[in-house]
Amino acid sequence: MRILIVEDDVNLNRQLAEALKEAGYVVDQAYDGEEGHYLGDAEPYDAIILDIGLPEMDGITVLEKWRADGKTMPVLILTARDRWSDKVAGIDAGADDYVAKPFHVQEVLARIRALIRRAAGHASSEIVCGPVRLDTKGSKATVGGVALKLTSHEFRLLSYLMHHMGQVVSRTELVEHMYDQDFDRDSNTIEVFIGRLRKKIGNDLIETVRGLGYRMQAPGNGH
Repeated sequence: MRILIVEDDVNLNRQLAEALKEAGYVVDQAYDGEEGHYLGDAEPYDAIILDIGLPEMDGITVLEKWRADGKTMPVLILTARDRWSDKVAGIDAGADDYVAKPFHVQEVLARIRALIRRAAGHASSEIVCGPVRLDTKGSKATVGGVALKLTSHEFRLLSYLMHHMGQVVSRTELVEHMYDQDFDRDSNTIEVFIGRLRKKIGNDLIETVRGLGYRMQAPGNGH
């Protein structure tokens, strides 16, 4: 899962990025509205954290431009505590949720988890596919009730496939959501991670759709 943080307060941006990375997300950071708008327009994010009071281009304008261009990713806006008008403007511009400053980082993480789940059509914090259970709150997974030992890349891959269960996901899409913008992306590594995951969760849960990508679904739900 790949997140963009657009926040001009360097310390706050860093705190959010560290917490998100620790929770298993891939994170890109921007420090003004123009850079944030460009990244949100050019890169595919699973969710964006957007401050309202940004230099170069304010957050409301950034958000309006994204929505006008048809960008549908979930956006969580950060507002000043006493500026209720910012919250209204943000929601009207297309924000999915907001958090008022000062806030606890854990609240932001919880709201981001919920936004990503809802965007993928899941209401619960636990996603189940056959014997595999993904705990989005605890960033862990089990198979048949036994905890899975996964590397960070394996967990990201499993998480993305389970959030998009039943859908064919291309290698390119997986690469874009598993690595940040500075990473040397190689879609061939996805095959390696898929192979490792199959060994850990069973071969019948992740299907290779020739020429298109991969699809995760419980046995018996075949297309």
